Amino acid sequence: MISLQVAFLSVGASLLGPLATPHTATLPVATSAVNVVVTDLPSTKATLKLYFYNVKENFLQRGRYTLLKYVKPAGQKQITLPIELTNGEWAVALTQDLNDNDLVDKNMLGIPTEPYAFSNNIRPKFSAPAFDECKFTVSGPATLVTISMKK
Repeated sequence: MISLQVAFLSVGASLLGPLATPHTATLPVATSAVNVVVTDLPSTKATLKLYFYNVKENFLQRGRYTLLKYVKPAGQKQITLPIELTNGEWAVALTQDLNDNDLVDKNMLGIPTEPYAFSNNIRPKFSAPAFDECKFTVSGPATLVTISMKK
């Protein structure tokens, strides 16, 4: 009797093959066009680093950004970075690496000595800003995010 049940299960599984296997295809993730405009660049030559975050708990955590973009200003005081981001809440932190040592140089207190800025033009005074202060929503056509490097 047991061998009959096993045989039935084997035949049933082979007959239903594709239907019995779990669906493993991933659904497409909605993205939208975003234009990030950075103005008032202190240097027209130094590399600009834009750190994109879409996970609140990862915001400003070393190496925990979702996306990192490097941009050379090419002699301009303003850059525009067109980018596709998944729909949802995002925040951007950016630095300009004046000496191109691929580090954010800091003083003895840990405060950056190179230019930095955040989305929503948040200007922290005594501590790093929170994700909620810097976040913007990406959804639908052409989101524009303008960030000034002016202190």
